[in-house]
Amino acid sequence: MSPQPDPASASAGPLADQLFPAEPTQRSIARELYAYARPLPIISPHGHVDPALLADDEPFPDPARLLVVPDHYVTRMLLSQGIPPGELGVPTRPGVRAHPPAGDGGYATETDGRAIWRRLAANWHLFRGTPSRMWLEKTFAEVFGVTAALSPATADEIYDAIAARLAEPAYRPRALFDRFNIEVLATTESPLDDLGRHAKLAADGWGGPGGRVITTFRPDNVVDFEFDDWRDNVTTLGTITGEDTETYAGFLAALRLRRQAFIAAGATSSDHGHLTALTLDLDRREAAELYERGLRGDATVADAEAFRAHMLVEFARMSIEDGLVMQLHPGSVRNHNKWLYTNHGRDVGGDIPQATEYLHALTALLDSYGNDPRLRLVVYTLDEYTFTRELAPLAGGYAALYLGAPWWFLDSPEVLRRFREAVTETAGFYNTAGFVDDTRAFCSIPARHDVARRVDAGYLARLVAEHRLSLDEAAETIVDLAYRLPKRVFKIGESLG
Repeated sequence: MSPQPDPASASAGPLADQLFPAEPTQRSIARELYAYARPLPIISPHGHVDPALLADDEPFPDPARLLVVPDHYVTRMLLSQGIPPGELGVPTRPGVRAHPPAGDGGYATETDGRAIWRRLAANWHLFRGTPSRMWLEKTFAEVFGVTAALSPATADEIYDAIAARLAEPAYRPRALFDRFNIEVLATTESPLDDLGRHAKLAADGWGGPGGRVITTFRPDNVVDFEFDDWRDNVTTLGTITGEDTETYAGFLAALRLRRQAFIAAGATSSDHGHLTALTLDLDRREAAELYERGLRGDATVADAEAFRAHMLVEFARMSIEDGLVMQLHPGSVRNHNKWLYTNHGRDVGGDIPQATEYLHALTALLDSYGNDPRLRLVVYTLDEYTFTRELAPLAGGYAALYLGAPWWFLDSPEVLRRFREAVTETAGFYNTAGFVDDTRAFCSIPARHDVARRVDAGYLARLVAEHRLSLDEAAETIVDLAYRLPKRVFKIGESLG
């Protein structure tokens, strides 16, 4: 079926042409192409929304706890200007009374949502030109109908308007899920999760295989020797599965059992957030010896890296067996800001990208399975210099390898454009995996997907204007990028196992 444009293709008002090319001919073409993409359902195959949000379907908390406290893009920017996360409502680690970076005296975590909101408004200028500002402003306008510019003078007005909306049944999570036109949303859980929230979603007709909310298998906390409480996590894995995780064979058997449980809960992919992209194919004896050193507490940093690298190849083997798509998200130095980690824990803005090598790092996995079409490996990067030099040629040369969208520090309009320019000439469009929002911020999901669709419309418009692509081909391509490709690559709607 040929794609059809949506006649109401853009928002009314001054932002109707947001992110479209300034050149008039290309802008006109971009409007036409965006009309095909705008009404398509959202496929969100990788993200970090808490499944409890949709399982419980309770009203959202106040605007600050919804839009500021959990958004580490926002809190890290304010920290960079000397505003500690506790003053923005970010909780401390259990048993910790946070201290400001200077270390003089403790401070209590702010609990007044309006005070947090006013602090954001007073520092709104810090976000000029950032994706965070664009996502928030689109969320204010398109989700809550608030178009006033945020400032100290309007902070209370905007807070009250959003709070009033949050009290309405139409702003419960499931109602917004429908309004956002989300077809499938993937959350991310560890093998130690009991998947109880997903069981509740399935009982309500929302989850399970082919469901609207599915899970993703993220085994880092039982694979990485350097992960907090790794030894205890492995013991818990054995308890959950009934396998003897004191042995390497039992560890692998336990992982296979949990993968099957995740598939039963709707999972179509696994996710691996390693420091590097290194892969190693060790023999069973070498891998078992590494694992045993980890259990004894004798493993070195090199041992930990070798075991992570080997397990990526093991997971590729498992993926060929059970059908889960592999995702690899390397390159983040976790908890680089040690003060932030000590006081507030993981995933609050203390991670920093590092240069990442793929060509040699992926050799062991690709030598074994790179030409096997039964494997789908979606590789991401925080190092955009690898787009042209390594990742696009690799994706253009191996049947198993796909390129994931720019994520995290790279999920900006500028990098999304550079991504298309860098990879298309070598990998084309169809060795990429579509857009992933990779977010915990539920209300920003439609804004993020809209930004990606607008950027792709602009890029394709240039190809049409330069007579490198026909308008019909561009229309078909933008529908593929926004909808068909993520469904196909991530096996959304397919039966696995």
